[in-house]
Amino acid sequence: MFDSYSGYRLLSRLVLFLLLCYVVGLLVGQVLWVMLIGCVGLLFWHYKQLSRLNYWLWRDKRLTPPNGSGSWEGIFNGIYRLQGKNRRRVNQLAYLLTRFRQGAEALPDAAVVLDSQNNILWCNKLAQLLLGLVWPQDNGQRLDNLIRHPDFSRYLKQANFDEPFEYHDTQNEGRVLEIRIMGYGSGQRLLIARDVTRIRQLEGMRKEFVANVSHELKTPLTVLQGYLEMLQELAEPGSPSIKAMDQMQQQTNRMRSMVEQLLVLSRIEDASAVALETKVNMPVLLDPLREEAHALAMGEYELSFDFEPKLNIYGNEMLLRSACSNLISNAIRYTEPGGKIEISWKRVALGAQFSVTDTGEGIAPQHLTRLTERFYRVDSARSRQSGGSGLGLAITKHALSHHQSDLNIVSRLGRGSCFSFIIPKHLIDQG
Repeated sequence: MFDSYSGYRLLSRLVLFLLLCYVVGLLVGQVLWVMLIGCVGLLFWHYKQLSRLNYWLWRDKRLTPPNGSGSWEGIFNGIYRLQGKNRRRVNQLAYLLTRFRQGAEALPDAAVVLDSQNNILWCNKLAQLLLGLVWPQDNGQRLDNLIRHPDFSRYLKQANFDEPFEYHDTQNEGRVLEIRIMGYGSGQRLLIARDVTRIRQLEGMRKEFVANVSHELKTPLTVLQGYLEMLQELAEPGSPSIKAMDQMQQQTNRMRSMVEQLLVLSRIEDASAVALETKVNMPVLLDPLREEAHALAMGEYELSFDFEPKLNIYGNEMLLRSACSNLISNAIRYTEPGGKIEISWKRVALGAQFSVTDTGEGIAPQHLTRLTERFYRVDSARSRQSGGSGLGLAITKHALSHHQSDLNIVSRLGRGSCFSFIIPKHLIDQG
């Protein structure tokens, strides 16, 4: 069955109209004139319907189209049907937009939607509070025109949003905002700003506390060590107190080493930026480490060294020495005597790699992500026996972060571990 608005029905109506005009023309004896008058009347009627549609589209304020008849009935009804579909779609989109805005308003962070030119499309209330935006007056304004900070403008222009930007609000003294920008949709960006003032204050207090405590502990430890040495000299041979004093001396040395490492870690953390323009002669730096490794091994380990000559980099010599020394000493400390340790410094595809591979017991996967935390040790009893403080890898991590590098750890239980880091290409001396 054909639909009432199908082309077949429209064609059949036209044929019937022309047939009626032809019959009337036969009755009056003027077929051509009647056919012509009928066609003109049909054109006039179609023009009238078209005029009604045009008037409704451009001048009439009513939302519903006018009623049609004949072949125009399907057109007007079809427009009305499309209106209903569009109205439902608009309602759905408005509902989704409302839900999105409600969700964005519930966020604990400031949210700003930007276009590809960094013009503001929308922001939540927290963005108005933290960033000083005014909505909807700032709609369409460039964000860097409203947040006038040279570093932030440079951050936007570089369009490298892998790392967050810390914005120190000059209008609110002491407030620190962490800003992250991510792309989404078609050429749009979402800016998320979070108040990290309290976190930064706590970090500063922690660093200051550790530095102060470490510094204050140096004096009493020196006094204790001095008196212990004096008592050891005065003790009679074979006295039972000699063993106790030896253990006290060992623990005092261990605590003193821990304090020194805490001070080193505090200095590294306080250094906001390290100049990477100084050329570091790596063969000269690694030769003393080779001697230190042999001294620590005391002939009980098989050591192998593979240092590529003339592979120099730019960085901080003290930090690099500390990172390499910690990795070598850890490998020797946590490998059973008779094990093999391979130390290499060579050029790789991504830059220059320093690696230390041992044949120790290995580390379980659940410990790998926490090895660089302060005082974290896989086996506390074993660390105490070997003299480990749990700070070496934390120092290494922070030292490498100043050289745009990360500590990579690969380990398998019973097969050993490999600790390595890669200095990026742009820090390698090409001379």
